[in-house]
Amino acid sequence: MEIFRTALRSLVSNRTRSLLTMLGIIIGVGAVISMVAIGNGASSQVQKTMESFGANLILVMPAPPNTSGARSSAGAVTTLTRGDAEALESETFSILRVAPEANGSAQTVYGNNNWSTSITGGTTESLPVRGWEIGRGICFSEADMRSGAKVCVIGQTVAKELFGYSDPIDSTIRIRNIPFKVVGVMREKGANAFGADQDDFIFVPLTTAQRRLFRVGTRSDTVSTINVQARSRELLDTAKTEVEAVLRQRHRIPEGTDNDFQIRDLTQTMETAASMANIMKILLGAIASISLLVGGIGIMNIMLVSVSERTREIGIRMAIGARPANIRMQFLTESIVLSLLGGFLGIVLGYSLTELVASLKFVTFPPAISMDSVLVAVGFSAGVGVFFGFWPAWKASNLDPIVALRSE
Repeated sequence: MEIFRTALRSLVSNRTRSLLTMLGIIIGVGAVISMVAIGNGASSQVQKTMESFGANLILVMPAPPNTSGARSSAGAVTTLTRGDAEALESETFSILRVAPEANGSAQTVYGNNNWSTSITGGTTESLPVRGWEIGRGICFSEADMRSGAKVCVIGQTVAKELFGYSDPIDSTIRIRNIPFKVVGVMREKGANAFGADQDDFIFVPLTTAQRRLFRVGTRSDTVSTINVQARSRELLDTAKTEVEAVLRQRHRIPEGTDNDFQIRDLTQTMETAASMANIMKILLGAIASISLLVGGIGIMNIMLVSVSERTREIGIRMAIGARPANIRMQFLTESIVLSLLGGFLGIVLGYSLTELVASLKFVTFPPAISMDSVLVAVGFSAGVGVFFGFWPAWKASNLDPIVALRSE
């Protein structure tokens, strides 16, 4: 303990120099913690977005119009239908669930309040496929689907805008001037990684949406999207192959002709985004770590200056019996204490910077400080003290006592 007290006395007697020496470590540790927190926040947001889209999800949508005229000349169907979804469910083995949807937007009214929102017409399978959960009330039933009942489940944002703090269950709202009974409210999901509000929508039976809200011409069975959930991550590629084969056959697309639909694997897309977020986190941490290296070099330079200034002190200690190992340990301890104090102040700075970034909304997701990054930053700062403090300590311990005593 005596060696630590001596080190602290030496550092306190030169407060300004000690603070400037620690500055690089303080900034380095603070930067590492805050930058890694931003990277963690990005990774967490991507993960939440993956979960919000559903597990092992494949989207099937109509392909963009082909201006060459090849499709129209081939007579291929250019829209997806409820029959396509039923065929995918019955004619494949790698698909767990199929949830067709009809999507659009509409003005909704309740009393004196009105709100423009998106409308999703789907089936009861849409909930497990899309990762939706009912927060209050119930979802519509299969009987409601068959009859095209005018019932709906609303998102949290719609409930807030139309009903405020009132209970919306069993109330009647108007969607495109058609009365719908509210039977449930979705559990809140928040914004996704792109900032879109996932609670701003109304969920109605698919048949109701097709017949009353989004009917296209004489067709009442068209759908905007078919959500397909594979049985496992390993079967995603097989599921995509099966989807393509079934739909090409149903749409009578000749061999060599482009599909009139497109298949998107959201799982792979989001995993790529998650991988990029992790790479960003590593890069941010690596860039911030450079300042730790600079801080360590600063410690070494200051300690070398300290050895030069305290040459006579070193000579006196050796003259009264101090061994080279004692001198070496003394200067090494001072270097470690500087690094640890800088690391502690860096933690405070890192937390402060993270809170500042979150409060000023510099990023669209909340940064997340991890204990691992704190421990790594502090451990690295201690390592910097040992590594960069060794050379000055070794130089001090090898001074000739007689030469040191003659120093002014």
